Amino acid sequence: MKNQTPVNISKNQPVHQIRHGAVSASIWCQETEKGPMFNVTFQRAYKDGDNWKNSTSFGRNNLLVISLIAARAFEWIGSQPRRPKP
Repeated sequence: MKNQTPVNISKNQPVHQIRHGAVSASIWCQETEKGPMFNVTFQRAYKDGDNWKNSTSFGRNNLLVISLIAARAFEWIGSQPRRPKP
């Protein structure tokens, strides 16, 4: 197992989530030399029989919700400190 970085579970989790009904946004953080870099993914939960699944496809009725969640994600990211790596 030479040259392998130990797996840190928290690195595989979003730093923040925003949800409205079945639509949610996950905010991810990647540390860079210039400070944290944030990315956002959007998903929609739906039930298929007895199982819950996620999709990245959205219908017309979801678009306004996505825009509102995107604005909230933008505000949350803007409120985070911009600190470069020491």
